Amino acid sequence: MSLECGGVMSLEVSIREGETQDSLLRRFQKMVQMEGILREAKTHRYFLSKRETARLKAKKSARRKRLSR
Repeated sequence: MSLECGGVMSLEVSIREGETQDSLLRRFQKMVQMEGILREAKTHRYFLSKRETARLKAKKSARRKRLSR
């Protein structure tokens, strides 16, 4: 099984001897999670200007600050 996102990212999982498809799928999903592929894909769903990105970053920082008190 392999996953390619625009040719930039490539992730391969080959089946091991005696491995079930369920465990192969679990390993693949774990690798996708560890690599952050889905997180990056979600951030690139639509275009954000640099100003908008900075505004969201400041908003998240303020929220973290407020919650940590």
